[in-house]
Amino acid sequence: MLIPKKVKYRKWHTMRKNAEKVGVATRGITVAFGSFALKAAEGARIRSNQIEAARKVLSRTTGKTGKIWIRIFPDMPYTSKPAEVKLGKGKGDLAGYHAPVKPGRILFEVDGVAEAVAKEALRKAGTKLPLKTKIVAR
Repeated sequence: MLIPKKVKYRKWHTMRKNAEKVGVATRGITVAFGSFALKAAEGARIRSNQIEAARKVLSRTTGKTGKIWIRIFPDMPYTSKPAEVKLGKGKGDLAGYHAPVKPGRILFEVDGVAEAVAKEALRKAGTKLPLKTKIVAR
């Protein structure tokens, strides 16, 4: 799974719950490396294990000839408290990392395979993510 090598602060302040749903992405909105891409149609927070699940599907479907680019990186930590713990007693322990994604952001890119194979691979990868996606071409 993707995690940062080193972070300055172990826990961040919690963002507003709808921060990803307000506005659209201004960076990472064009297909830059591959021929086909998976684009976010709505905002969400994508966890590192969800990115890894989508990456596995892409690599299996595209085979040895396909090249894959991951355009998001989970660098924001999220915390959670154990089950059945009362409130108070501080913030929870680090549970993992996620990437905040706004609508319009390119998530994955694929090249080196036929159009039908690329679209099928990106469709399968989109089902592993917690947001609506669409497939775009260069």
